[in-house]
Amino acid sequence: MNEDRSVPVSRFVVRVRYADTDQMGMAYHGNYARWFEVGRTEMLRAQGMSYREVEEAGFRMPVLELRCRYLEPARYDDELVIETGLAGRGRASLCFEYRVVRAGDGALLASGMTRHCFLDAAGRPVRPPAFFAELLERVIRQ
Repeated sequence: MNEDRSVPVSRFVVRVRYADTDQMGMAYHGNYARWFEVGRTEMLRAQGMSYREVEEAGFRMPVLELRCRYLEPARYDDELVIETGLAGRGRASLCFEYRVVRAGDGALLASGMTRHCFLDAAGRPVRPPAFFAELLERVIRQ
């Protein structure tokens, strides 16, 4: 994520559950994609719109690309802060950046990004609907 914090950031706290860990006692790597989704959906919800509302309006936002860089392991019962920011927009796409930080000591555990496109109900790429473009402007102005 942009270290200068010029990208607005939303923060959401999750706790590593026992079921999130693998045999080595570390959070399973696939959970980070789920935590990115939690950060993204909660960031949008904080701006007044849920993913459900976007879908009910006839739009989808599938993930086109996901990257994650693992730096330190998260372990059972760690409290994690999922930091999410809007990193960029295209005509029919947008990118989010993420940081997973351990709340106890502030250690950066992972960073990553997802790139999404907008699809209409028929699955065709489209520009974001006006209501979503307005939501993105609110995120940028934060």
